[in-house]
Amino acid sequence: MGTSDLIQYAHALYNAHGDKAEAEAAQKAIAEETAGNTAEAEKWRAIRGHIKELRGPKST
Repeated sequence: MGTSDLIQYAHALYNAHGDKAEAEAAQKAIAEETAGNTAEAEKWRAIRGHIKELRGPKST
């Protein structure tokens, strides 16, 4: 899965789940890491990073 695919997936996940998408990606990364799938865990961490960028800075 290339970078553009990860970005597209992050967009789709964010559009479907809103602010909960980042937490979902984090949970999937932890689950993959626990299962020993480090490559999949890294993909989910990258997706989470892209979702963070989509959300933008927190306003106070």
